Amino acid sequence: MKKWMFMITILTTILLLAACGNETENTQGDQGNNDKTSESESASLQLLDDAEIGKYLADAEGMTLYYFTKDESGKSNCSGKCLDNWPPFIAKDFEVPEGFSKNDFATIEREDTGEKQVTYKGYPLYYFVKDQAKGDVKGQGVKDVWYIVNAKTTF
Repeated sequence: MKKWMFMITILTTILLLAACGNETENTQGDQGNNDKTSESESASLQLLDDAEIGKYLADAEGMTLYYFTKDESGKSNCSGKCLDNWPPFIAKDFEVPEGFSKNDFATIEREDTGEKQVTYKGYPLYYFVKDQAKGDVKGQGVKDVWYIVNAKTTF
């Protein structure tokens, strides 16, 4: 009987260790997914062209980037419900299109979330929630304070 209990204990231990090994593999698989996120964060910004607006800055997926005229250099004044409509542009290690200088881009730490929001010439960049597809520019001129970003943008 003791031999059987010993064998059952060993088999149980082996099964538990094997199960833990599978969890480790799954965790590493999740880390692989995080690497994919990092890859998307390291994609290039691009210039798109709109017949009415002209050329403007978009993220790697073609989603338009905006600035808020009520922001200050190095500080976002869009928080709370504002962020529901104007999510911050968060990215790392991206390339900029021709006509832009990488030195004009940096990040600020958002006071409300602690995220690193990308800035252009010190001003935070945002998306517009109603832009649903590549090339949408529905946020241009909203309330006369939201505008697209292009190489000619001045603050």
